[in-house]
Amino acid sequence: MNALEVRLNTFNKLTEETRLTLANLADAAGDLTVPSVRLGVTGLARSGKTVFLTALVHNLVHGGRLPVFSAASGHRMTSARLKPQPDDTVPRFDYEAHVDALVKDRVWPESTRQVSELRLTIDYESASYFYRKLGPGRLHVDLIDYPGEWLLDLPLLNKSYAQFSAEALQRARAQNRSEIAGPFLKAAEGADPDSEESEPVAQDLAARFKAYLTACRADTHALSMLPPGRFLMPGDLDGSPALTFAPLDVVADAPAARTGTLRAMMERRYEAYKTHVVRPFFRNHFARLDRQIVLVDVLHALNAGPHAITDLEIALSEVLSAFRPGRRSWLSSILTRRIDKILFAATKADHLHSTDHDKLEAILKRLVNRAEERARFKGAEVDALAMAAVRATREATVKHKGEELPAILGTPLPGETLNDDAYDGDTEIAMFPGDLPENPELIFAQAESNCEDARPSFQIAQSELQFLRFRPPELDKTAEGLTLSLPHIRLDRALEFLIGDRLA
Repeated sequence: MNALEVRLNTFNKLTEETRLTLANLADAAGDLTVPSVRLGVTGLARSGKTVFLTALVHNLVHGGRLPVFSAASGHRMTSARLKPQPDDTVPRFDYEAHVDALVKDRVWPESTRQVSELRLTIDYESASYFYRKLGPGRLHVDLIDYPGEWLLDLPLLNKSYAQFSAEALQRARAQNRSEIAGPFLKAAEGADPDSEESEPVAQDLAARFKAYLTACRADTHALSMLPPGRFLMPGDLDGSPALTFAPLDVVADAPAARTGTLRAMMERRYEAYKTHVVRPFFRNHFARLDRQIVLVDVLHALNAGPHAITDLEIALSEVLSAFRPGRRSWLSSILTRRIDKILFAATKADHLHSTDHDKLEAILKRLVNRAEERARFKGAEVDALAMAAVRATREATVKHKGEELPAILGTPLPGETLNDDAYDGDTEIAMFPGDLPENPELIFAQAESNCEDARPSFQIAQSELQFLRFRPPELDKTAEGLTLSLPHIRLDRALEFLIGDRLA
């Protein structure tokens, strides 16, 4: 990075911080009447963001069973209702349509494709005798839903095009990716960065690069480290120059690109992507968060094998490096907003018997171990748990070859298969999903080792794991005929960690 680029980068950072301070002052002014907390909800593809948000609102609004959430279990939460959101230019999270999908149609709602927002207003009685005497409390919970893939773009703000290219090509050439990336790598190796700029060449390279990223995300590979995030969900930017670039073989400390070359063209578009796509997301949404939950589909990565686990660990580390963690204080919330609580949640715990939930949680904690150290050092609280925002299965015990096994009961989605049996979406089955290893290090030892004799310990266990996707459940009814809220596993524990202290 030359001297001019350093000065421009410094200027941009100062400008961003000034804008953020002004935005925080505006938010603080609104909090003088009714306090608010901005809760970010994110996770990589298929981690259950939409389901989590829908279940959270449904359980709070309809008085769900939330024994660990002290404001609800202590009968201090008097009401929860949806109100108009504060940001008029952000799409509203379509809660009503998602509830209908889950409850009426028993299908999972569409995945998160863009930023959306929802305001939930909670009326409560304080747990403090002094504050109760001052009258009932009220809290606005602003729920911000956004794709986790966009988080992987935030580190790009501090990387030059040469750095981005070097890292992207290194990943593409890795043993577990080189075959997937073959067509792109062949085209990139044949492209001369110093050749004359060419729109057809740029479009061809970008198309091959996007195809490679898309293939990496498929269930077979389930890889997570796939920036730039908008390449996988371009929206109305599809086909724009800002999304028509790709990494080239460029030496990290090479001199500045000559005007009119392919490298200069790619570099210009990369910087446009940062300026017009990444920075607005950071400024308008991400940097204004107070709390954050990161949903992680650990089971999906386990199904795909050790490379997917390693890639997920790296992606989660990158995700957390993008956060602005810190201890909450009155002054910091006005001037430099920080995320003071971060919760990592391993989703779809209902795909396992409860005897394996602690093992799933242990694997998640091992996955985020390196990532959370920085957040704790900065003063933020970090926790991890295994949960299911909507519980699609029940538990039972079945006999197999004279042995009693812990099983789960549920209705597999249409097209799901197990042992050559295909399911129609109406038939309920009992199945033993298998056991996770007692020691999560067995998984990571296999993922990190290249030695054949270090692998069998978990490969045997992994071959016995079977994770199916199930339909949402039929809701139970009371004796009076009232429909209960969506069942869950540890949604109440998540709520207590994320907003419990704000209702104390």
